[in-house]
Amino acid sequence: MSNVVSRKSFGDILMKSNVTLTISKEVCIALQLEDKGEIFEMIVEDGRIVLEPKSLIPEGEEWYWTEEWQTGEREASEDIKAGRISSFNSLENLLKDLNSDED
Repeated sequence: MSNVVSRKSFGDILMKSNVTLTISKEVCIALQLEDKGEIFEMIVEDGRIVLEPKSLIPEGEEWYWTEEWQTGEREASEDIKAGRISSFNSLENLLKDLNSDED
């Protein structure tokens, strides 16, 4: 099986004096890129510039950044600030406290 590389030209771009490159709307649509917040790693490979989309969230930690989890984090922070927390020096004391709330 041969290694086929898909190639399509989207025209020329101009590199401005402050070294800013703009990715055209057509390229964003073709690559299904969002129009804000995308991060890329720039790689020079065989005399070519390659941009690879990157995520700032480490693989396997996406769950932490879900809206549901972040809501829980905010609620926990509010509870801590308001003093609605308990600490225990043993499992036995924790279990006593939990059982006392069942009354």
